[in-house]
Amino acid sequence: MSLPPRRVDAQAWTPVGVSQLEGNALKVVRSTGHRSVLAGPGAGKTELLAQRAAYLLQTGACPSPQRILAIAFKRDAARNLGLRVGQRCQREHASRLDSVTFDAFAKNLLDRFGQALPPRWRPTPDYEILFPKVDLFREFLRSASESRDRVGTAAQVHAIVPGTFERRYVVAARLPEAGWSSPSPAQWAADAFWQHMLHDGRRSTLTFPMIGRLAELLLRVNDSARRAHALTYSHVFMDEFQDTTQVQYDLIHTLFLGTDTVVTAVGDNKQQIMRWAMAMEAPFDVFEGDFGAKRISLLSNYRSSPDLVRIQHVLAQALDAGAPPPVSKTVGTVSGDCCAVWDFVSARAEARHLAKYVAAEMKAHGLQPRDFVLLVRQKADSYARELAPHFEAAGLRLRNEDASVGALKLQELLTEELSVDCILLLRVALTRNAGAAWAEALRTLEGMMPPGFDPSDANHRRLSKSLDDFASRLAQRYADPPTSQKQAAALVSELADFLGRDRLKSAHPAYAQGDWLAKVEDSVAQHLFSSAASATDWAATLDVYDGRDAVALMTIHKSKGLEYHTVVFVGLDDAAWWSYARETTESTAGFFVAFTRAKQRVVFTYCPARGNRNDIQPLYALLAQAGVPTIRQA
Repeated sequence: MSLPPRRVDAQAWTPVGVSQLEGNALKVVRSTGHRSVLAGPGAGKTELLAQRAAYLLQTGACPSPQRILAIAFKRDAARNLGLRVGQRCQREHASRLDSVTFDAFAKNLLDRFGQALPPRWRPTPDYEILFPKVDLFREFLRSASESRDRVGTAAQVHAIVPGTFERRYVVAARLPEAGWSSPSPAQWAADAFWQHMLHDGRRSTLTFPMIGRLAELLLRVNDSARRAHALTYSHVFMDEFQDTTQVQYDLIHTLFLGTDTVVTAVGDNKQQIMRWAMAMEAPFDVFEGDFGAKRISLLSNYRSSPDLVRIQHVLAQALDAGAPPPVSKTVGTVSGDCCAVWDFVSARAEARHLAKYVAAEMKAHGLQPRDFVLLVRQKADSYARELAPHFEAAGLRLRNEDASVGALKLQELLTEELSVDCILLLRVALTRNAGAAWAEALRTLEGMMPPGFDPSDANHRRLSKSLDDFASRLAQRYADPPTSQKQAAALVSELADFLGRDRLKSAHPAYAQGDWLAKVEDSVAQHLFSSAASATDWAATLDVYDGRDAVALMTIHKSKGLEYHTVVFVGLDDAAWWSYARETTESTAGFFVAFTRAKQRVVFTYCPARGNRNDIQPLYALLAQAGVPTIRQA
């Protein structure tokens, strides 16, 4: 694909790398004001943002040296957008996109300006990042209820629910610069927690939401830092906006409201399944009210067949009665029912039938294992134990993406930057036809260079030679996959050395805290060694590592942003959906997310041994309304 010239007249600009965009998408790409974009499943959100970036950079609407800030929730989403923009723009244009997660952005602010915070809110420069468990809050509240300095009674402090303490009190609102003047018992407990975490140890200890609150405060008390960022970024993209937390929204609000920076928020209010993780109730409404953003909907679905899109719309209306009907832009390829509920007499019969079904569909239609996914609501380990032996008997490998590998879950490990970068380097050095991997590895190395790095031809050539020389040495030293954990660990350590641990820590802030980089490195080595044990050469080892030849099993929450030819949802019963009555809207949104991962077919399974289906009857009623049949399987 040839790229357009470095500068294109705005009227002459056309989409890059795609034949066309739908009319509403083109309006967003060319917009000059704040936009609130409702983009349903399969609407092409990443492509939309990549095209908008290309338009802004290529037409001069984002003039040099100004930049674009793209904020995502997941690291793989941030990385994918950066890569897509690299495919749509000249290198010097793409280098002016900062595609990061909210957590990384907030941490960068705190690391650069945190020491200018008022003393009561100032963390130590070498603060640690904490991933808290509820026991931490429970123990703190127990201790706080016994404090002589407490506000209110011991019973009032003791009555605070540990599981919601951080969300409802610690980070619920912007931090007051001088503290709370007349705090309630809960506010006093929140402030006491802050002071304990900031000042009672040799090093401060902070959660990512706390980092977000401190970043917002420092922008309020350091107006020069706020204005500098507003001048740096002419445009801001916010992806998966439906899952924005109050902490994150307040940071963007403080930083960019009332400036010339243009904000584009993209997401789908029907896929809001992160309220348990502090997501705002109606972020689009708040954003439109504060920024005066104009709402627009994308109507195309480039993922799912027309029959599936018709059913999706029935589900969508249960979440948003005014949801416009989407238009499928793909072709249906399956015969018979594109969606059904399969009833089984036992979990054993279910597992045996599903394994045979996947094997038969692969053979009949030339599909690959990764064209299928088995989704569950929770307890993936339990389902994997039931299903895996039957898939193995059918000649298939079932891969539990929720399995633990060292300190990480497998699916999380595969999105860790160190893991991605290591596998890229191994493919470059040890597999054939690795041209695409080489180009991506080079872009990765350029992206890790320090600020001010000039991607000129001379620097580009030097970095290319460095990559080539390292790949040659690696091929000589590791002709075969590792045969021991020790050998795998040595190889991963060598890869990390080449990438540069300091560069990794600078480019990816989480690695700079505690021993997280070492834990990720250990998990990469563990998974690499176990992958090599079931492979014969490097190409097969790396394919096993990535799960290319395995049927994936994962939870609904981990499936967001992914797509498959066939989705099988295992266990549509009351036991799996135990919180449905209490969290009906979010549960229905989860149901919608699961359904919309499919390109061609969706199957739901039920067996009475796991539980009844009385409480979730409304979900079955939606399927029946859409004409989805229930089929009793032998």
